[in-house]
Amino acid sequence: MTKIAIILASTRTGRNGANVAQWVLDQARQRGDAEYALIDLAEVDLPQIDEPFPPAMGRYTQPHTRQWAATVAAYDGYVIVTPEYNYSFPGVLKNALDRVYAEWNNKAAGFVTYGVDGGLRAAQALRPVLGALQVVSVTAEVGLNLRTDFESFGAKFTPGEHQGPALTALLDQLLFWSTTAAERRDAASTLTA
Repeated sequence: MTKIAIILASTRTGRNGANVAQWVLDQARQRGDAEYALIDLAEVDLPQIDEPFPPAMGRYTQPHTRQWAATVAAYDGYVIVTPEYNYSFPGVLKNALDRVYAEWNNKAAGFVTYGVDGGLRAAQALRPVLGALQVVSVTAEVGLNLRTDFESFGAKFTPGEHQGPALTALLDQLLFWSTTAAERRDAASTLTA
């Protein structure tokens, strides 16, 4: 069965992302079409990059990098739940993405963003980064607005009715591309074995 990780990219105290990520996880698990799990970057031990070799070499020397590589490799696709910070995404997410390389290759990702304007610029900033990691980013995305999808500008997460169908579209596309890429990876490994 296809395995999808929901990556919670905010580590800020009092973050809105935990409720958003839980909503994504709950909605995804109701589908029954893949295995969905939550990865909270606040719980992952990833200091700033401390490896002596570029990630593309795959020569990871630190135990936390090897653990992160195994975690990333275990999934076929990813839903990245991220706030928008200054027209981009949090540095902790960039560090997590840049930490390993081959483990991301030939997989797919979708974005659930949030911010004053729905966090959509975070998704735009992520697309070229993921492209460099050979991750296909799906076009459907969920942009949660702090004015309309949260009470009191973030105090409580209350997604609008239109957000459920938007998440369904994202997960539909992500499952297609994640499954297709997994089949191709499996076929390629069989040919080289």
